[in-house]
Amino acid sequence: MTITPSDNLRVAGIGCWLPPAVPAAEAVRRGDCDQAEADRAGMVSVTVDDGTEVPAEFAARAARVALRQARSDQTLPDPAILLHAHLYDQGNQLWSPAGYVQRRAEAGTGPAVAVQQVSNGGMAALDLAAGYLRGRPGSALVTTGDRYCQPGFDRWHSDPGTVYADGGTALVLSNQAGFARLTALATVSDSTLEGMHRVGPAAGAGRTTNRRPVQLGLLKDAFVAEVGSGRTLQRIVAGQQAATVEALELAGLKLPEIDWFVLPHFGRRRLRSNYLRYLEIDLDRTNWPVSRAIGHLGAGDQIASVEQLLRAGLLQPGQRCLLFAVGAGFTWSAAVLELDRFPYPAVENPVFPLPNKELLP
Repeated sequence: MTITPSDNLRVAGIGCWLPPAVPAAEAVRRGDCDQAEADRAGMVSVTVDDGTEVPAEFAARAARVALRQARSDQTLPDPAILLHAHLYDQGNQLWSPAGYVQRRAEAGTGPAVAVQQVSNGGMAALDLAAGYLRGRPGSALVTTGDRYCQPGFDRWHSDPGTVYADGGTALVLSNQAGFARLTALATVSDSTLEGMHRVGPAAGAGRTTNRRPVQLGLLKDAFVAEVGSGRTLQRIVAGQQAATVEALELAGLKLPEIDWFVLPHFGRRRLRSNYLRYLEIDLDRTNWPVSRAIGHLGAGDQIASVEQLLRAGLLQPGQRCLLFAVGAGFTWSAAVLELDRFPYPAVENPVFPLPNKELLP
């Protein structure tokens, strides 16, 4: 489905929980990556959790913050649905991470559903939440949470060009109250590219693999060698542009009317090739100060960056953000968010990522 201004959807609460950030220089020192890799990515740090808690716990912590903020409006009921998005292993087999988040966050008694749309999971969950709320007054809770660790995942090398980060995010979507308006969201897909992230021929049957750690670079190289780099890039760019054009049209806006561009938390080189040269914008109009200090949260990049820009006081009332997401499969989403008022006081002289303050209003 698509979201338009007539849906009257608003952000009533937002939360982010991040573990301590490991400086890139420290990652080089301890052998997680070499200096050339760190320089190419342009990362200054990446958030890392070395504990044993399930990643859904990160989402629950973020959800408590978002729900506390949303519940400050006494008219807003408990979420009618919870959608938990994730990219990687949630820590247990044959269990419900969405149900876990709902219980730990005390997020009502509605359906709790997991969404596995990889890096586009957060935006896909927002899309589904909007559909659930259509014709049903109330709110929906969207959460994300992941941890990327050995032996299954190498955060610096499993997907060359992107450094993966641990953390959780949450957003309360409502058609009754809120501090920001979600005026548009569009999602498009191109399943001819799904073979880029699996073993087997590009257009044939897939094969199972137990390769550890994940090595997406090898899979992408094999796909491009079969399909061709030109054709692959053309379809990737077309999908992103289609989502962008549709979202702007739904919002009734032109690209110059956008104040902030919230891009996926990719490395600098990938951002330039996939986004900046086509949008014809500089990094200073994007969430780059946030993303390069955190890393790629999988499904949670967009919520985390908006939350951090808000806490830093960089996103001003009346300004508009254009949010981008892409997930293997492939799907692309673009959304327009307009801030009406600050949900909390601005922070002077921010340092990214901002400290975790779970008890903040």
